[in-house]
Amino acid sequence: MLKIDLSNLKTTGLLYSFVFAFFISSPALAQEDTTAVSQFDPEVVAAGEKLFKANCTQCHAIRTRLIGPPLENIQDRLERDYLIRWIRNSQQVIESGDDYAVSLYEEYNRTAMPAYPFTDEEVEGLLAYIEVESNKAPEAEVATTGEEGVADAGTSQLTSGYVTTILVVLVIILVLILIVLGLIVSVLTRYLKEKKDLDESELEVVRQRIDLGRFFRSDAVVGIVIFIFTAVVLKTLIDGAFTIGIQQGYQPTQPIAYSHALHAGEYQIDCNYCHTGVRKAKSANIPSANICMNCHSGIKNLAGKDGISPEIQKIYDAIDYNPETGEYGTNTKPIEWVRVHNLPDLSYFNHAQHVEVGGVECQTCHGPVEEMEVVYQYADLTMGWCINCHRDTDVNTKGNDYYNKLVELHARNSKEPMKVKDVGGLECSKCHY
Repeated sequence: MLKIDLSNLKTTGLLYSFVFAFFISSPALAQEDTTAVSQFDPEVVAAGEKLFKANCTQCHAIRTRLIGPPLENIQDRLERDYLIRWIRNSQQVIESGDDYAVSLYEEYNRTAMPAYPFTDEEVEGLLAYIEVESNKAPEAEVATTGEEGVADAGTSQLTSGYVTTILVVLVIILVLILIVLGLIVSVLTRYLKEKKDLDESELEVVRQRIDLGRFFRSDAVVGIVIFIFTAVVLKTLIDGAFTIGIQQGYQPTQPIAYSHALHAGEYQIDCNYCHTGVRKAKSANIPSANICMNCHSGIKNLAGKDGISPEIQKIYDAIDYNPETGEYGTNTKPIEWVRVHNLPDLSYFNHAQHVEVGGVECQTCHGPVEEMEVVYQYADLTMGWCINCHRDTDVNTKGNDYYNKLVELHARNSKEPMKVKDVGGLECSKCHY
């Protein structure tokens, strides 16, 4: 059992695991009046959604039990003031001797969530988002895989596959033609042999046998064979040239067996919780071991397993952490992660520009990461793949005054939505500077 001193609780992701555990079993705290969904300001709900995804999704879902309990209809189960005190400092509520808080603390192996100094507006937004989601009709959760990304990923392979199909069809047609001609000759020969009124010259033609060796040495056959051989060789060389540097499907073995299917899929941890630079920097960055320790200073093994997981122990070894004493040493060493997605130096790509400004989902480029036990390169990441996306993707201009004049000018000349290509998305210097 994990022992934690209430006077010196460690801040961990797991400690968030029963932040709202009260919501599902305390009728004594239930409030009589709730706010109608229609009364919520969409901006407040949107701010609450952002806060929820950044801080809560690693342990909670609305209807599904993850590390912590589901949060559906918490507005009917807990007084708002009590809930606010719990979110801001659950440890203080526990230390006050509150029977319900203490019982939950014991039930969850004496773990507690860290304090979150949210403002009143932030808490109200968080609760508004949970209430709105609770009142929605249940929907099957479908992973966002970026259908446009899937179509684009296959575009660069379409030409190669098309040429191969044409060559195979041509060979098949040629063989069929030869077979049909052979059958026709055989039938005509049999027919002529049965005729009785043929003169000697005609019989000589009928008795004549086909010289296959002479046929295959003929200029026509030799020319066809040379053409097909040359076409296959050229196609192979062209395919090889176009695939230089492309690593689609690359799936290296990592030093620690980290499962995105478990963390991003089952526990629904938001991508930017670990990849902290994805919304504000060029690079999404590889998470540091400190981020891992937000959860794994408390979570030391897999569910239902005894002892420390060997993979979690590798994290402890890298940062020289003693899980028994909770102390850090000085003998640290980096975790040598193997990079999966690696654009050439001549290409510029900015995550913040695409994710934060453009609203592009991570799965559009990286595929269904939430289903991957071991991450692999999902898209081919070629220039053609990027250009196709810029040609097809609408610019998200809503709420951004920067685009007002551009939208006005575009509307004068076109009735189609403004695409990325219309704002310079196909200019060479955008990516090759």
